[in-house]
Amino acid sequence: MTRRDFSRRLVLERVVRAPDGAGGFTETWEALGTLWAEIRAGTGREAAGEEITLSSVAYRVFVRGAPVGSTARPEPGQRFREGQRVFAIQAVAEADPAGRVLVCFSREEEPA
Repeated sequence: MTRRDFSRRLVLERVVRAPDGAGGFTETWEALGTLWAEIRAGTGREAAGEEITLSSVAYRVFVRGAPVGSTARPEPGQRFREGQRVFAIQAVAEADPAGRVLVCFSREEEPA
C-alpha cells in the first residue's frame, strides 16, 4: 500500500438550502468536520469562454476511509475548504481494496 502524507487540514462542507420566502431558496455551506488529507494536482486544461479563456485543474484529494453513510465520508456535491481555497468534489472512490483510503476527484473553484 502506498504511504500517504495526510498533512493538509481540510474542512468538509455540504450545501444547505433554505426557502427565501419568494418561491426560491438560498444556499449556504455547512461544515461537517475536519479531515486530514493529501492533495495531488492533476493535469490542467483550458476552455474557451465567450470573451476569455478559462483554465481548470483537476485534483485528487486522498483522505482516510469512512463507512458509507458516515458524515466523515465525502460525497459528490460536497466540497473541501482550505482557508480561501475551495475544492468541489465530483466523485469519490476507494483508493485501496480494504477501503482504508478514499480518493476524491475534485476541481478547485472560486469561493462564493
